[in-house]
Amino acid sequence: MRQWLAMKILTAEEMGAADRRSVEAGVAVEQLMEAAGSAVARFCLRRFEGDGLVVVLAGKGNNGGDGMVAARHLAEAGRRVRVALLSGPARTAGVEMGGVELHEISDEVGLRAALEGAALVIDAVVGTGFRPPLRGLAAVAQGLLAASSVPVVAVDLPSGWDADSMEGWAEGAFRADAVVTFAAPKLAHVFGHLTAGKTFGPVVVAGIGTPEEAIVSASGLTWGGSAKAIAEKPRAINGNKGRLGHVLVVGGASGKAGAPSMASVAAMRAGAGLVTAAVPREILSTVAAVAPEMMLTPLATEDSGGLAMEMLGKEPLARLLTGITVVGIGPGLGQEGTTPEWVRAFVDRVTLPMVIDADALNAFAGKSMLLKDLVKDAQTRGKPRTLVLTPHPGEMARLVGMTVKEVEADRVGLARRFATEHGVTLVLKGWRTLVAHPNGRIAVNTTGNPSMAKGGSGDILTGVVAAMLAQYGAEDTEAAVEAAVFLHGLAGDFACLAQDEHTVLAMDTVGHLWQAFRARVTDAEGFTWISGTATNRTGER
Repeated sequence: MRQWLAMKILTAEEMGAADRRSVEAGVAVEQLMEAAGSAVARFCLRRFEGDGLVVVLAGKGNNGGDGMVAARHLAEAGRRVRVALLSGPARTAGVEMGGVELHEISDEVGLRAALEGAALVIDAVVGTGFRPPLRGLAAVAQGLLAASSVPVVAVDLPSGWDADSMEGWAEGAFRADAVVTFAAPKLAHVFGHLTAGKTFGPVVVAGIGTPEEAIVSASGLTWGGSAKAIAEKPRAINGNKGRLGHVLVVGGASGKAGAPSMASVAAMRAGAGLVTAAVPREILSTVAAVAPEMMLTPLATEDSGGLAMEMLGKEPLARLLTGITVVGIGPGLGQEGTTPEWVRAFVDRVTLPMVIDADALNAFAGKSMLLKDLVKDAQTRGKPRTLVLTPHPGEMARLVGMTVKEVEADRVGLARRFATEHGVTLVLKGWRTLVAHPNGRIAVNTTGNPSMAKGGSGDILTGVVAAMLAQYGAEDTEAAVEAAVFLHGLAGDFACLAQDEHTVLAMDTVGHLWQAFRARVTDAEGFTWISGTATNRTGER
């Protein structure tokens, strides 16, 4: 039985429909607004301590109403609060607002005066349902805040950002240091960098009483972080290494000992009970020196440098796979001589769950139909295959015979088509890595940062995915892969916090996996962290 619930990603129209269904189910609009405003206030009190002036910029719609409620709660908590009403009274302007300064703003002079002395600004001007561009006083406020260093918390979305946008940036939108949205993330929350200028600016989702059945999405898009729940339950007290999976990493070539080493160490750090690295005999001693916990087995090579085909005979292959749970193949393999042919034969003959990366992917460049055929054949025989492909855009382009530009132009559509047509799980790496499943669902990952744009990051991901499949794949393959991608990116976030985005190495990310595992997707106050990290370096939120 599935122990986690994938968080759906909604369009603006679907969010509006969810609100209407909530009302039909007996949850009044005023209740939703009260819960939303209260959540914003709680987040601000926790994240932005001090007794400085809080200025709420409130529009006239529901977003402004959320801001008004937040202002009241902040005042009740002892903060000095000023509300600047743009474009007339907000929805709840008639509600008792004891202890809050109310200013109806009609021009730039009044707006500047309202912002004077602010230690924190809450942007509650416009939210989901708004279509850019900003006009009038809202546009003036955007310009004033762009020139200011005062922290800004956006209610629902930074004003001026289209909720349905899948772009990374939005010209002319309010800047934000943090974003608090409600019930479910919208497309912009997962695809956009809403806190531009703040690599780890929080984007959190607060529950406000919306019934789960009211949240309906037609896109098949979900948030990948939901799946981390499978790794948040304690391990069985009587667990042992034999129950936690045995990962075989097949990789390496002359001069490329680092890739399989990194993948193997990552698999161990991500919790696999046992890890064996199968590498060419020429680099065996180099890989052996990396970690004493790692087991090794030599791969024979031919004079060309390619892997020896005789190793794929029935008996040698059986010895190689004895006790193995999951295979990760590709890191550092190279493409010399017979290696591409060896890889294709290996993938065809080995029916264990498999993560295919790097040069193992390149072995199928222009030949992806071979993967489709072997998956279909396995299904016909009643023995389904689990294949996880982890290409970066260049590898994806080679796999399908496209240019990188064409791949990047339709990441979601291409990932879904490839996964469903080939019957594989596709992890398309990049800004907002996508995990596309054979059933058409796509999970969007929101962890990771520019420090991970380094050689070796893909090898680390291969090891983490293989380890999570080894531990949780039998229970839920989809969750295992999504959780692995999320954990890898979150470990990179913690590594970057500890250093600088220029200095982080791939193995530094492995060193911060413990923080990623310890961090909780939903914190003690009920905020689900779509992106950003808490400042607590222990990983506890």
